[in-house]
Amino acid sequence: MTMSEAQKTIDRKRVYVNDELLTRKSARICGEVAVVVFEGRSKGLIPIFETEDFAVYDKPSGIMIHPRKRSDGYTLNDEIKSRYGKDANAAHRIDKSTSGLVLIGKNKKAEIELKAIFAARKVHKRYLALVRGKISDELFIDAKLKRDLLTSQIRLKVHVDDMGKSSQTRVIPIRYFEDKNATLVEAIPYTGRQHQIRVHLFHVKHPIIGDPIYGIDEKDVERFLDGSMSQEEQTCKTLSPRLLLHAQSLSFCYQGIDYTIESAFNAEIEFYNLIHEKVKE
Repeated sequence: MTMSEAQKTIDRKRVYVNDELLTRKSARICGEVAVVVFEGRSKGLIPIFETEDFAVYDKPSGIMIHPRKRSDGYTLNDEIKSRYGKDANAAHRIDKSTSGLVLIGKNKKAEIELKAIFAARKVHKRYLALVRGKISDELFIDAKLKRDLLTSQIRLKVHVDDMGKSSQTRVIPIRYFEDKNATLVEAIPYTGRQHQIRVHLFHVKHPIIGDPIYGIDEKDVERFLDGSMSQEEQTCKTLSPRLLLHAQSLSFCYQGIDYTIESAFNAEIEFYNLIHEKVKE
């Protein structure tokens, strides 16, 4: 282990000495040392596409990509590590509540190259979302985004702010469901900010149905995040048991070859069936 790897392992609270958690990186230790190592446990989710260097998973809603703590349980990492080994990693992230395509580097070299493609904004991403209200015309949302650290108790929450980072999203209406007062849209992010599509659609008064963070009381948001809100209550407050946002396609060039990977998920039918009552104006 390098010094850097050892320090990260301690920072991640994975080192125990004589059954006690080691927190000081400068400590001199003596006795029985235990290091917690991640071991992937598959539930049978398989990639929908793969090459020698990378694979693409169609992640269900409600599953994180990486665990943040040992108690998080099953994540997409369980599938990645159990199938491809410890050096395989996701090249990007989508929210736990968002379903859809996630690109995986099978080795460190591929991971670094794929992450560089994302960083250079050379990956074309398409999302499908079901939003409140009627959108008749295409929208181009150009609104800067910033972490909402001063006005919100929710640390991961983002808001529109002139002092924030440049963010652009194109929104194209696909179908309006009059009986639900909801519109299925295609959302194309030109930047990759946290919660970008969710915040931009909330900003233009067409929040995504099922969003448990934007558009509901912050006490309820806290309860959702700590896992104490039931699925029935989420459905009552947001009109859906899950966030109706799906990462539908990825297009990119890797080592001179162009790839376009599409999800087989039928958002029009699946999202419509998840709404349990008419969306309010």
